[in-house]
Amino acid sequence: MESLDAAAAFTEPSGTDTHWVEHLRVATLSVGTYSIRGGGLDDQTPHTEDEIYVVVDGQAHIEAGGERVPVGPGSTVFVPAGEPHRFVDVTEDLTVVVVFAPPEGSQAGPS
Repeated sequence: MESLDAAAAFTEPSGTDTHWVEHLRVATLSVGTYSIRGGGLDDQTPHTEDEIYVVVDGQAHIEAGGERVPVGPGSTVFVPAGEPHRFVDVTEDLTVVVVFAPPEGSQAGPS
């Protein structure tokens, strides 16, 4: 067993509006925290792995798959691999636990 308590903590972005930190990587998945400063811009691009977002703190909307839905503490969203998505209208510092399956970046082709 491994405790991932740090995954629920906002990490202050430095020089940008977002910050990503990975807390766990095993063969079948990875877990990390995505933090977005209130009023900040989420400029992420689609990932090559499926994702589950669990909002811990903050308020925003997520745009994905042609939909736009509000998210706040307790919101859980699935985004399939390759689907463009982003958080918008971030009105409070946003802390999101992200689960990638398989691990983030593992399905990307050679660079």
